[in-house]
Amino acid sequence: MHFVVKFFPEITIKSNPVRKRMSRQLKDNLQRLLRQLDDRIQVRKDWEKIDVIAPDAVAHLGDRIEEVLSHTPGIANFSRVRQFPLGDLHDMYEKTFSVWGPALKGKTFCVRVKRTGKHDFQSLDVEQYVGGGLNKNTEAAGVKLKNPDITVKLEIRHDKLNVIEEQHPGLGGFPLGTQDPVLSLVSGGFDSTVASYLTMKRGIRTHFLFFNLGGRQHELGVKEVAYYLWNKYGASHRVRFVTVPFDEVVAEILERVDDSHMGVILKRMMLRAASVIAKELEVDAVVTGEAIAQVSSQTLKNLAVIDSVTDTLVLRPLITSDKTDIIRTSREIGTEEFAANMPEYCGVISVKPTTRAKIEKVESEENRFDFTVLDRAISNRSIQNIDEVIEEVDGQAPEVEIREEPGNAMVIDIRHPDEEEMDPLELEGCEVQTIPFYRLNNGFAQLDQEREYLLYCARGVMSRLHASHLMDEGYRNVGVLRPQIPHRPESIKK
Repeated sequence: MHFVVKFFPEITIKSNPVRKRMSRQLKDNLQRLLRQLDDRIQVRKDWEKIDVIAPDAVAHLGDRIEEVLSHTPGIANFSRVRQFPLGDLHDMYEKTFSVWGPALKGKTFCVRVKRTGKHDFQSLDVEQYVGGGLNKNTEAAGVKLKNPDITVKLEIRHDKLNVIEEQHPGLGGFPLGTQDPVLSLVSGGFDSTVASYLTMKRGIRTHFLFFNLGGRQHELGVKEVAYYLWNKYGASHRVRFVTVPFDEVVAEILERVDDSHMGVILKRMMLRAASVIAKELEVDAVVTGEAIAQVSSQTLKNLAVIDSVTDTLVLRPLITSDKTDIIRTSREIGTEEFAANMPEYCGVISVKPTTRAKIEKVESEENRFDFTVLDRAISNRSIQNIDEVIEEVDGQAPEVEIREEPGNAMVIDIRHPDEEEMDPLELEGCEVQTIPFYRLNNGFAQLDQEREYLLYCARGVMSRLHASHLMDEGYRNVGVLRPQIPHRPESIKK
């Protein structure tokens, strides 16, 4: 079993030293990945291509080899080939017939030849001779030079004939490890996962940084999608997964900061923390999934204010992308299901957010912030190798019970006070207590533990995350009330 791997075109136009370095890195990456399948698989590089050769004993691994090749950055395309010593025109016809003869039955076809080296024939000579022989000696429907059912592809390289059985597109980009590393801020949603994928595809070793705002279940979900991305597109290089507990930082913002500036200041706090961790990991840039005007904090004015908090380079691969394009990419790379079931955390979205933040106002608001809270969050960070996080994912927390009706349980409305005030929850015959999510950890401990409680939020995301976190803390008298349309006073209905 033989595969021919072609370099991404941007590699081939580099200077000779750069091309050599990148092609060597791609060879090393493939060796590392394919060795995990079977150490008998050989990877050989020359100036134009990489050959992957698997002995007959590992022929059953063909599909898995193709999967590795299709997901490794730096590859334009790869082909499964049958390789033969180069003979005369008739010998080339016979070798091609042995591979393609039966497959042409009832199909139109043409023959295309690519040739490298000096020979006493032209590529057109081979196309005409082999094509004529196949047309005469098979049950093909005839030769069709434009839009045939089957294109028979041959490659002649010096003294070798490659009859291509199948050709597949590669991922493109540059080999992983040819660029300096980055630290990608991931939340588990569409944007951050696609942004991380794009940096990996570009050959950038991508570490992951997660700001935990929603408890253990959220953290496990993000670890799972980060592991998936790394394992599928970047497993040739080990990276780190960093978790920073940010719930106290969020609570401090909600308590101290003016509503309209909460989103911008949260992003500034994240960049401050990311810069410290990037320096520790010897990384010169951080990556975010922000796109212009997707949300209020992502206007050019706001992004400029956010970036002014750090000297660390901030990369935004999605900056001009449409949401539909981001979701389509997420579907193509396999992260759509993760993201769709793990919405972006929205606990600090302002009611009336500013779209034109002024640095003087932001700094004035931050003067009321207790920065020892941020320092404590950074110091309490945890760092794991990415290949270790899945062990924790496998031992997930107990499943949270979700109910349609409260029954005899007390319902705890954990929404932000502004949201609760605009849309109060009224359940007939049921006691409702309001405890904002950022006070829930301490507030829940003060409740009567002989009673049963159901957490409520508008979309059911926050309630599930925090119920899971409380269960991690040992509480078993907590569940979730499924979101519903509450009764609204007439003044609000109008």
